[in-house]
Amino acid sequence: MTLPPTFDPDRAIALARDTLQIEAQAVRAMAERVGSTFAATVALILERPGRVVVMGMGKSGHIGRKLAATLASTGTPAFFVHPAEASHGDLGMITAADVVLGISNSGESDELLAILPVIKRMGVPLVAITGRLDSTLGRHADIALDASVAKEACPHNLAPTASTTAQLALGDALAVALLDARGFKADDFARSHPGGALGRKLLTHVGDVMRSGAQAPRVSRQASLMELMREISDKGLGMSAIVDADDRVLGIFTDGDLRRLIENSGSSVDLRNLSALEVMHANPRTVRAEALAVVAADLMETNRITSVLVVDEQGRLCGALNSNDLMRAKVI
Repeated sequence: MTLPPTFDPDRAIALARDTLQIEAQAVRAMAERVGSTFAATVALILERPGRVVVMGMGKSGHIGRKLAATLASTGTPAFFVHPAEASHGDLGMITAADVVLGISNSGESDELLAILPVIKRMGVPLVAITGRLDSTLGRHADIALDASVAKEACPHNLAPTASTTAQLALGDALAVALLDARGFKADDFARSHPGGALGRKLLTHVGDVMRSGAQAPRVSRQASLMELMREISDKGLGMSAIVDADDRVLGIFTDGDLRRLIENSGSSVDLRNLSALEVMHANPRTVRAEALAVVAADLMETNRITSVLVVDEQGRLCGALNSNDLMRAKVI
């Protein structure tokens, strides 16, 4: 495709820098204006037993959808309602226990203003994020948050750019203040994001990914080295536990231990006569089944090992896992 004759790489770079500077300045200026009305908004949402219903038209609507998603994933139940659809039945989704958060840079969006009387009759508090506090939306809101900008980043000062950035930043600030007030922690975030990397790390336990029962390699202390090697080969974990008669872990023997044993043994030593008790490493690294899988991953990394045994309170073997198991579970 041929580039248009008006394209100038240097101008494109200059405009990009101007855009970023204008939007950064808009956010900095808004940060200086944050005060008691912002705190009152946080308190209002915390006090209401219902949800935050976010509304906005056009670009403000796109920001609203993102804000509703951010609130919902950080401990504040929220959803987005399109103002135009609200006038045709979707207002039934709003209850008297909710808070409506209306977003409009001009504060004069017809679709949003059309439903204000209904919201007022229902007694639902209205919070506005607007660039004009003296607009119809700003004047009729219970609380109006100032998201005004000096100018848009658009060279013609027309396309919503700096104004939508300000709305987005103010919405994120609101979500962060709410999650902090609710005592929302990393594990709470993980519960609402079970499919994400953080969710897997904070919700996956060793017991969820370990090999258990007959899949966990083990031999008795009296087992020969040949029997020990056969168990390692059959179970495919590159190691085996050595246990006593009550299945308590006495030690471990790995593929690496076998290589070192062969390298260090003289020709006069018959390895077939050695027992598992004689070749094992006593007091191996272990982990509990209820521990987070990421703890097992850290244990392996710290000690430069690829497998770990899982034991119960009495030190009895209940499972085993290696780094491949953790990778399959996407914990590492």
